[in-house]
Amino acid sequence: MVEEQNLYEVALTKLPGVGPQLTRLLVSYCGAPKAVFDAPPGKLLKIPGVGNGLVRNIRDGARGALLQAEEILKQAAAQEVQILFYTSPKYPDRLKQQVDAPTLLYFRGNGNLNQKRIISIVGTRQVTNYGQTVTERIVEDLKPYHVVVVSGLAYGVDIVAHRAALQAGLPTIGVMASGPETIYPAVHRKYAERMLTQGGLLTENSFGTKPDAPRFPARNRIIAGMSDCTIVVEAALKSGTLITADIAHSYDKEVMAVPGNITSPVSEGTNYLIRSLKAAAYTSGKDLVELLNWDLEDEAAAKAKAKTSAYDPANFDPDEQKVMQVLLKSREEHMDNLSWKAQVPVSLLASVLLGLEFKGVVKALPGKRFVLV
Repeated sequence: MVEEQNLYEVALTKLPGVGPQLTRLLVSYCGAPKAVFDAPPGKLLKIPGVGNGLVRNIRDGARGALLQAEEILKQAAAQEVQILFYTSPKYPDRLKQQVDAPTLLYFRGNGNLNQKRIISIVGTRQVTNYGQTVTERIVEDLKPYHVVVVSGLAYGVDIVAHRAALQAGLPTIGVMASGPETIYPAVHRKYAERMLTQGGLLTENSFGTKPDAPRFPARNRIIAGMSDCTIVVEAALKSGTLITADIAHSYDKEVMAVPGNITSPVSEGTNYLIRSLKAAAYTSGKDLVELLNWDLEDEAAAKAKAKTSAYDPANFDPDEQKVMQVLLKSREEHMDNLSWKAQVPVSLLASVLLGLEFKGVVKALPGKRFVLV
């Protein structure tokens, strides 16, 4: 059943004239990819934007699309590639929200594309010693926050970021402009293979796709779209890296840039991003943490954990547990109500409540009312 579902998901992306937005529209109206192929022309024509030409494409192209999809599924199975349709729970949720997100992704690896915190690090291929040092420091700053590091597997800042993440024990995802079986540049294969067990490799391109130049800007939107923040380390004023930053900015994602030497060509881009207010300056991990409110998130999580721990049944005797169960449901009760709801005699309840007050989990209010702290 799952394989049949995958077959129609892939086949839908192979129909002529059916792009990502139209795919979503067809699935939304028909209910599932297979239903698009099974739908009568009259039903399809009722969908906004669908005309006779597209209906013919679906009807006449169905067989060829299904044959292509069958071959792709065979290759995916042979090479341990996961095919992620946009409705898959494994598909990156952050990316899915963007209007130009790919309908289908090919993924090799064990990384979580929906991890709580995902940061992309991008930059020039002509990375300087300063850029390399800063990139490694950024990854080190990210280590306590269990972040997934995303980049493009390219020369320069990209591979430095991947390598630093591997060394730090952080999962790292390489987004490629080629098919899932092609590592480009090939010299990075040893890092890519390590990433398969500590992150993974992601692409929107099917098997056999070469990393042609026009595919790199398209690749960049995935890097920007699946991350909480894009950090630009070094970049020339006119570069693919700035395209990534512009895309992230257009997605209302946070962008940060590392200030650089004003005489360095590869710092012109980062300094421009900061000067034009398209990026916040990254000078330390604290800047990122405060920008994304990670400190507040962690503080709230710690308080919630402490509260949960405080209410652990193992910390209370049987009568205290009965009282706690009532207060957990109602939050606040009068002493008389507590007695009959918890089935604890009034003569005993006073001492039980006093003990809970000493443990810091219950507070007495005027009028013999009690509430959880």
